[in-house]
Amino acid sequence: MTPPPRFARLVLITPDGAVVGALPALPIATPWWQDIAPVIDAVRAAHGIEVVVLRALEIAPNPKSVKVTYLAEVAGPVEGVEPWDGELDEHPLRNAYAKLGGPAEDLAWAGAILAEQGLTPAGPPRQVRTWNLSSLWAIPVQGQTVWLKATPPFFAHEAPLIAALAGEAVPVLLGHGDGRLLMAELPGQDLHEAEIDQLFPMVDLLVGIQAKWIGREAELFALGLPDWRGPALSAAIAEVFERTAPELSTKNRGALTAFIADLPRRFAELAACGLPDTLVHGDFHPGNLRGDGERLALMDWGDSGVGHPLLDSSAFLDRVPPEALDAVRAIWLAHWREAVPGSDPARALTLLAPIAAARQAVVYRGFLDNIEPAEHPYHAADPADWLSRTAALVRAEPRAG
Repeated sequence: MTPPPRFARLVLITPDGAVVGALPALPIATPWWQDIAPVIDAVRAAHGIEVVVLRALEIAPNPKSVKVTYLAEVAGPVEGVEPWDGELDEHPLRNAYAKLGGPAEDLAWAGAILAEQGLTPAGPPRQVRTWNLSSLWAIPVQGQTVWLKATPPFFAHEAPLIAALAGEAVPVLLGHGDGRLLMAELPGQDLHEAEIDQLFPMVDLLVGIQAKWIGREAELFALGLPDWRGPALSAAIAEVFERTAPELSTKNRGALTAFIADLPRRFAELAACGLPDTLVHGDFHPGNLRGDGERLALMDWGDSGVGHPLLDSSAFLDRVPPEALDAVRAIWLAHWREAVPGSDPARALTLLAPIAAARQAVVYRGFLDNIEPAEHPYHAADPADWLSRTAALVRAEPRAG
């Protein structure tokens, strides 16, 4: 569902920390709060200045529109600004790229990596996105655009994992370190609007990678990936439920209480289906794949973990058109029956449906626990929403006997 239109107000600050004032709110071409490129374009068109957005200061949504106040760095004084009487504080959970001077440090790091490889920027870098989960810049060089990504500490495993996946259909790292990744250009386009015939090779790609990591959990944990296997995930689901229960309906609390009490049995039955734990992408959907019709690559491994491979199926299948759902599901299950002879992936998929939804609640609760309060609106409703979906899936299951 497309969110309501966005209006952006920018509080401007100079590199020495002096607050310049605020620009009047502007309509922005896209509604997604973390989508920064159109904010910069709108400010340039309206005021003729260049800014670097650091972070969101305030997010005020309503059903018809959302007003986001961003803090942005500007080189010097700007005419036509409004007074701003707010306060800029420090916060221990603030990401380095959201601090004054942080983006400049990221770009300097990327510039040094490019210089080492004999690559010269062919134009100014373009800020694409920034929020509590990542900062993304596009840097043109000869013949391609390279991508600079900075991540929060809880996604520190993304870069070493991509390095460990070298040779697979994943981004090619030009350099990484200190929560930063510099990646070569991937041909094609992001496949948010993938055609039906593009969905099947996406499943082929994922299952092929996952099958190679069966039995290698120790390697993945050494890279820092989280544990989503039965015992750890059960405990995490129970904790999130306890913390979120006041936000849930009585009906949903009852369904979830029974679901959590039954998790040991459910995971035991899941294990009996025969599919072993392995690498889980964690956010597998068409928009996280990029391709040009010939080549395909799976991006954004920050949400990855170790657990049941079919945890990746729910988000993907939710986005498959109804007329293709049976075919996509069938090919997915066929791949796993071939990879693990004698397994029962169809039964596993049924058992996993509410677990996969509850895992999403765990993930979003983890985000909220590790980001500063000003950016909580990005995720505040998600734990309760995903637990409510979990309860609905549990109630929809056929009763035993």
